[in-house]
Amino acid sequence: MSRAKRSVAKRARHRKWIKRAKGYRGSRSRVFKRAKEAVLKAGQHAYHDRRKKKSIRRGQWQTHLGAATRQYGLSYSLFIHSLRQTNVELNRKVLAQLASEQPAIFKKVIESAKKE
Repeated sequence: MSRAKRSVAKRARHRKWIKRAKGYRGSRSRVFKRAKEAVLKAGQHAYHDRRKKKSIRRGQWQTHLGAATRQYGLSYSLFIHSLRQTNVELNRKVLAQLASEQPAIFKKVIESAKKE
């Protein structure tokens, strides 16, 4: 039985990993072993950060709401508490959008929350 030469397949397989590591610095974009390690690690970070992004966005909405409510003499926590008391079912994303894009409507939401 003759020996199978694998150089073409091996080179193609290596080239795939190196192509995915294009733009990385130093040997991480040129050396197969380093490139594969870098791509795998980048995939782990991407997976983790796609989930982390959700909590980061929620924190940004809370920060925007806190700044917007202080203009009307309320703190963020008191605002959220009073919204719960008055059964206003708006989430933080919508409230933050209202505060930045529709200040008149947001003012009415604040007034309805202050009544309680």
